[in-house]
Amino acid sequence: MNYVISLLKEIITRRRLIWDLSKADFKKRFVGSYFGVVWMFVQPVVTVLIYWLIFGPIGFKSAPPVPNASYVQWLVPGIAPWFFFAEALNCGTGCLQEYNYLVKKVVFRVEILPIIKLISCLFVHGFFVAIMFVVFLISGKAPQISWLQVLYYAFAASMFALALTYFTSAIQVFFKDMAQIVSICLQFGMWLTPIMYSEQLFLEKGLTMAPTILKLNPFYYIAAGYRDSMLTGDWFYMRPTLTVYFWGVTIVMMLVGLKVFKKLRPHFSDVL
Repeated sequence: MNYVISLLKEIITRRRLIWDLSKADFKKRFVGSYFGVVWMFVQPVVTVLIYWLIFGPIGFKSAPPVPNASYVQWLVPGIAPWFFFAEALNCGTGCLQEYNYLVKKVVFRVEILPIIKLISCLFVHGFFVAIMFVVFLISGKAPQISWLQVLYYAFAASMFALALTYFTSAIQVFFKDMAQIVSICLQFGMWLTPIMYSEQLFLEKGLTMAPTILKLNPFYYIAAGYRDSMLTGDWFYMRPTLTVYFWGVTIVMMLVGLKVFKKLRPHFSDVL
Protein backbone atom coordinates (compact mmCIF):
# COMPACT_ATOMS: atom_id res chain seq x y z
CA MET A 1 0.00 0.00 0.00
CA ASN A 2 2.89 2.36 0.72
CA TYR A 3 4.13 1.70 -2.81
CA VAL A 4 0.76 2.72 -4.27
CA ILE A 5 0.63 5.89 -2.14
CA SER A 6 4.17 6.90 -3.14
CA LEU A 7 3.28 6.33 -6.81
CA LEU A 8 0.20 8.55 -6.50
CA LYS A 9 2.33 11.27 -4.91
CA GLU A 10 4.85 10.93 -7.74
CA ILE A 11 2.10 11.29 -10.32
CA ILE A 12 0.79 14.45 -8.65
CA THR A 13 4.28 15.91 -8.25
CA ARG A 14 5.28 15.21 -11.86
CA ARG A 15 1.93 15.87 -13.46
CA ARG A 16 3.37 18.58 -15.72
CA LEU A 17 6.14 16.27 -16.94
CA ILE A 18 3.63 13.46 -17.56
CA TRP A 19 1.41 15.83 -19.52
CA ASP A 20 4.27 17.14 -21.67
CA LEU A 21 5.61 13.65 -22.40
CA SER A 22 2.12 12.45 -23.28
CA LYS A 23 1.65 15.29 -25.78
CA ALA A 24 5.08 14.58 -27.26
CA ASP A 25 4.24 10.87 -27.56
CA PHE A 26 0.99 11.72 -29.33
CA LYS A 27 2.68 14.07 -31.80
CA LYS A 28 5.54 11.75 -32.69
CA ARG A 29 3.12 9.17 -34.04
CA PHE A 30 2.57 11.33 -37.08
CA VAL A 31 6.05 12.72 -37.65
CA GLY A 32 6.86 12.42 -41.36
CA SER A 33 3.28 11.45 -42.24
CA TYR A 34 1.70 13.51 -45.01
CA PHE A 35 -1.87 13.17 -43.71
CA GLY A 36 -0.80 13.20 -40.08
CA VAL A 37 -3.65 12.92 -37.60
CA VAL A 38 -6.11 11.87 -40.33
CA TRP A 39 -4.69 8.34 -40.18
CA MET A 40 -6.00 8.09 -36.61
CA PHE A 41 -9.52 7.77 -37.90
CA VAL A 42 -9.01 5.68 -41.03
CA GLN A 43 -8.90 2.26 -39.34
CA PRO A 44 -11.80 2.88 -36.90
CA VAL A 45 -14.03 4.33 -39.64
CA VAL A 46 -13.20 1.53 -42.08
CA THR A 47 -13.80 -1.08 -39.35
CA VAL A 48 -17.19 0.40 -38.47
CA LEU A 49 -18.10 0.48 -42.16
CA ILE A 50 -17.14 -3.18 -42.64
CA TYR A 51 -19.16 -4.35 -39.62
CA TRP A 52 -22.09 -2.23 -40.71
CA LEU A 53 -22.03 -3.86 -44.15
CA ILE A 54 -21.78 -7.36 -42.60
CA PHE A 55 -24.27 -7.04 -39.73
CA GLY A 56 -26.32 -4.06 -40.88
CA PRO A 57 -29.18 -3.77 -43.39
CA ILE A 58 -27.05 -5.03 -46.29
CA GLY A 59 -25.67 -8.14 -44.58
CA PHE A 60 -27.18 -10.30 -41.84
CA LYS A 61 -29.57 -7.49 -40.88
CA SER A 62 -28.92 -7.79 -37.14
CA ALA A 63 -31.44 -5.76 -35.19
CA PRO A 64 -30.00 -3.86 -32.21
CA PRO A 65 -31.65 -4.66 -28.86
CA VAL A 66 -32.31 -0.95 -28.21
CA PRO A 67 -35.63 0.33 -29.61
CA ASN A 68 -35.56 3.17 -32.14
CA ALA A 69 -31.80 2.82 -32.73
CA SER A 70 -30.02 1.94 -35.96
CA TYR A 71 -27.26 -0.65 -36.06
CA VAL A 72 -24.59 2.04 -36.46
CA GLN A 73 -25.93 3.94 -33.45
CA TRP A 74 -25.71 0.75 -31.43
CA LEU A 75 -22.32 -0.33 -32.82
CA VAL A 76 -20.30 2.87 -32.43
CA PRO A 77 -20.67 3.28 -28.61
CA GLY A 78 -19.56 -0.32 -28.18
CA ILE A 79 -16.60 -0.29 -30.54
CA ALA A 80 -15.23 3.19 -29.63
CA PRO A 81 -14.04 2.20 -26.12
CA TRP A 82 -12.68 -1.09 -27.50
CA PHE A 83 -10.42 0.75 -29.97
CA PHE A 84 -9.11 2.85 -27.08
CA PHE A 85 -8.59 -0.12 -24.77
CA ALA A 86 -6.84 -2.22 -27.44
CA GLU A 87 -4.55 0.65 -28.46
CA ALA A 88 -3.70 1.52 -24.86
CA LEU A 89 -2.82 -2.09 -24.04
CA ASN A 90 -0.84 -2.66 -27.23
CA CYS A 91 1.14 0.59 -26.93
CA GLY A 92 1.58 0.29 -23.17
CA THR A 93 2.97 -3.23 -23.37
CA GLY A 94 6.04 -2.03 -25.27
CA CYS A 95 6.48 1.31 -23.51
CA LEU A 96 9.53 0.27 -21.44
CA GLN A 97 11.40 -0.84 -24.52
CA GLU A 98 10.38 2.25 -26.45
CA TYR A 99 11.59 4.55 -23.65
CA ASN A 100 14.55 2.42 -22.59
CA TYR A 101 16.73 5.53 -22.36
CA LEU A 102 14.47 6.83 -19.58
CA VAL A 103 14.31 3.45 -17.84
CA LYS A 104 18.11 3.52 -17.49
CA LYS A 105 18.02 6.87 -15.70
CA VAL A 106 18.25 6.32 -11.95
CA VAL A 107 16.25 9.45 -11.10
CA PHE A 108 13.32 8.61 -13.39
CA ARG A 109 10.28 6.84 -11.94
CA VAL A 110 9.55 4.30 -14.68
CA GLU A 111 6.06 3.60 -13.31
CA ILE A 112 4.82 6.75 -15.05
CA LEU A 113 5.69 5.45 -18.54
CA PRO A 114 2.51 3.32 -18.88
CA ILE A 115 0.53 6.38 -17.74
CA ILE A 116 2.17 8.50 -20.45
CA LYS A 117 1.15 5.98 -23.10
CA LEU A 118 -2.36 5.81 -21.67
CA ILE A 119 -2.87 9.57 -21.82
CA SER A 120 -1.49 9.65 -25.36
CA CYS A 121 -4.13 7.08 -26.36
CA LEU A 122 -6.78 9.12 -24.53
CA PHE A 123 -6.08 12.03 -26.91
CA VAL A 124 -7.01 9.75 -29.81
CA HIS A 125 -10.06 8.45 -27.95
CA GLY A 126 -11.21 12.00 -27.32
CA PHE A 127 -11.31 12.65 -31.08
CA PHE A 128 -13.23 9.43 -31.65
CA VAL A 129 -15.78 10.25 -28.94
CA ALA A 130 -16.30 13.65 -30.58
CA ILE A 131 -16.99 11.87 -33.88
CA MET A 132 -19.42 9.57 -32.06
CA PHE A 133 -21.34 12.59 -30.76
CA VAL A 134 -21.46 14.07 -34.28
CA VAL A 135 -22.76 10.79 -35.73
CA PHE A 136 -25.56 10.72 -33.16
CA LEU A 137 -26.50 14.34 -33.79
CA ILE A 138 -26.49 13.92 -37.57
CA SER A 139 -28.64 10.77 -37.27
CA GLY A 140 -31.26 12.72 -35.35
CA LYS A 141 -30.52 11.76 -31.75
CA ALA A 142 -31.15 14.62 -29.34
CA PRO A 143 -28.34 15.25 -26.80
CA GLN A 144 -28.90 13.78 -23.34
CA ILE A 145 -27.30 14.63 -20.01
CA SER A 146 -26.27 10.97 -19.79
CA TRP A 147 -23.79 11.56 -22.63
CA LEU A 148 -21.52 13.14 -20.02
CA GLN A 149 -21.33 9.75 -18.32
CA VAL A 150 -18.96 8.68 -21.11
CA LEU A 151 -16.26 10.47 -19.08
CA TYR A 152 -16.81 8.05 -16.20
CA TYR A 153 -16.66 4.97 -18.41
CA ALA A 154 -13.58 6.33 -20.21
CA PHE A 155 -11.92 6.63 -16.79
CA ALA A 156 -13.01 3.07 -15.94
CA ALA A 157 -11.59 1.75 -19.22
CA SER A 158 -8.36 3.67 -18.54
CA MET A 159 -7.90 2.10 -15.12
CA PHE A 160 -8.61 -1.38 -16.47
CA ALA A 161 -6.11 -0.89 -19.33
CA LEU A 162 -3.50 0.56 -16.96
CA ALA A 163 -3.85 -2.37 -14.56
CA LEU A 164 -3.14 -4.82 -17.38
CA THR A 165 -0.37 -2.66 -18.82
CA TYR A 166 1.67 -2.64 -15.62
CA PHE A 167 1.76 -6.43 -15.80
CA THR A 168 2.31 -6.86 -19.55
CA SER A 169 4.93 -4.11 -19.88
CA ALA A 170 7.02 -5.57 -17.05
CA ILE A 171 6.87 -9.07 -18.54
CA GLN A 172 7.59 -7.77 -22.06
CA VAL A 173 11.07 -6.65 -20.98
CA PHE A 174 12.07 -10.25 -20.26
CA PHE A 175 9.68 -12.13 -22.54
CA LYS A 176 9.57 -10.48 -25.96
CA ASP A 177 6.63 -12.57 -27.14
CA MET A 178 4.28 -10.85 -24.69
CA ALA A 179 3.32 -8.25 -27.31
CA GLN A 180 2.17 -10.98 -29.71
CA ILE A 181 0.27 -12.73 -26.92
CA VAL A 182 -1.49 -9.48 -26.03
CA SER A 183 -2.41 -8.92 -29.68
CA ILE A 184 -3.92 -12.41 -29.99
CA CYS A 185 -5.81 -12.06 -26.70
CA LEU A 186 -7.28 -8.77 -27.92
CA GLN A 187 -8.54 -10.45 -31.08
CA PHE A 188 -10.33 -13.05 -28.98
CA GLY A 189 -11.46 -10.42 -26.48
CA MET A 190 -13.23 -8.39 -29.13
CA TRP A 191 -15.44 -11.35 -30.00
CA LEU A 192 -15.90 -12.39 -26.38
CA THR A 193 -17.43 -8.97 -25.78
CA PRO A 194 -20.86 -8.32 -27.38
CA ILE A 195 -19.72 -5.38 -29.47
CA MET A 196 -20.77 -6.37 -33.00
CA TYR A 197 -23.53 -8.66 -31.83
CA SER A 198 -26.09 -8.70 -29.01
CA GLU A 199 -26.18 -11.29 -26.26
CA GLN A 200 -29.85 -11.66 -27.16
CA LEU A 201 -28.71 -13.90 -30.01
CA PHE A 202 -27.75 -16.57 -27.47
CA LEU A 203 -31.13 -16.37 -25.76
CA GLU A 204 -32.85 -16.91 -29.10
CA LYS A 205 -30.78 -20.10 -29.48
CA GLY A 206 -31.76 -21.29 -26.01
CA LEU A 207 -28.29 -20.65 -24.52
CA THR A 208 -29.57 -18.93 -21.41
CA MET A 209 -26.24 -19.06 -19.54
CA ALA A 210 -24.27 -17.34 -22.31
CA PRO A 211 -25.18 -13.72 -21.36
CA THR A 212 -24.13 -14.37 -17.75
CA ILE A 213 -20.81 -15.83 -18.91
CA LEU A 214 -20.21 -12.83 -21.20
CA LYS A 215 -20.68 -10.49 -18.23
CA LEU A 216 -17.68 -12.11 -16.52
CA ASN A 217 -15.57 -10.24 -19.06
CA PRO A 218 -14.83 -6.90 -17.31
CA PHE A 219 -14.96 -5.04 -20.61
CA TYR A 220 -18.63 -5.94 -20.94
CA TYR A 221 -19.25 -3.28 -18.30
CA ILE A 222 -17.47 -0.64 -20.39
CA ALA A 223 -19.21 -1.45 -23.68
CA ALA A 224 -22.62 -1.65 -21.99
CA GLY A 225 -21.90 1.59 -20.13
CA TYR A 226 -21.10 3.56 -23.29
CA ARG A 227 -24.33 2.29 -24.83
CA ASP A 228 -26.29 3.13 -21.70
CA SER A 229 -24.87 6.65 -21.80
CA MET A 230 -25.53 7.27 -25.49
CA LEU A 231 -28.71 5.30 -26.16
CA THR A 232 -30.84 4.46 -23.14
CA GLY A 233 -29.87 7.22 -20.69
CA ASP A 234 -29.26 4.70 -17.89
CA TRP A 235 -26.71 5.60 -15.21
CA PHE A 236 -23.92 3.43 -13.84
CA TYR A 237 -25.63 2.97 -10.46
CA MET A 238 -28.44 1.18 -12.30
CA ARG A 239 -25.98 -1.68 -12.83
CA PRO A 240 -24.84 -2.05 -9.19
CA THR A 241 -23.68 -5.68 -9.40
CA LEU A 242 -21.65 -5.12 -12.57
CA THR A 243 -20.18 -1.90 -11.16
CA VAL A 244 -18.97 -3.60 -7.98
CA TYR A 245 -17.68 -6.59 -9.96
CA PHE A 246 -15.80 -4.44 -12.48
CA TRP A 247 -14.06 -2.26 -9.91
CA GLY A 248 -13.29 -5.26 -7.73
CA VAL A 249 -11.56 -7.04 -10.61
CA THR A 250 -9.80 -3.86 -11.75
CA ILE A 251 -8.43 -3.05 -8.28
CA VAL A 252 -7.16 -6.60 -7.78
CA MET A 253 -5.52 -6.59 -11.21
CA MET A 254 -3.99 -3.18 -10.53
CA LEU A 255 -2.45 -4.38 -7.27
CA VAL A 256 -1.14 -7.55 -8.93
CA GLY A 257 0.24 -5.58 -11.88
CA LEU A 258 1.99 -3.07 -9.64
CA LYS A 259 3.43 -5.85 -7.48
CA VAL A 260 4.91 -7.62 -10.52
CA PHE A 261 6.18 -4.30 -11.89
CA LYS A 262 7.84 -3.41 -8.60
CA LYS A 263 9.46 -6.85 -8.27
CA LEU A 264 10.94 -6.77 -11.79
CA ARG A 265 11.80 -3.06 -11.91
CA PRO A 266 15.37 -3.39 -10.49
CA HIS A 267 16.29 -5.63 -13.44
CA PHE A 268 14.83 -3.50 -16.25
CA SER A 269 17.98 -1.50 -16.98
CA ASP A 270 20.13 -4.66 -17.02
CA VAL A 271 18.01 -6.29 -19.72
CA LEU A 272 17.28 -3.18 -21.76
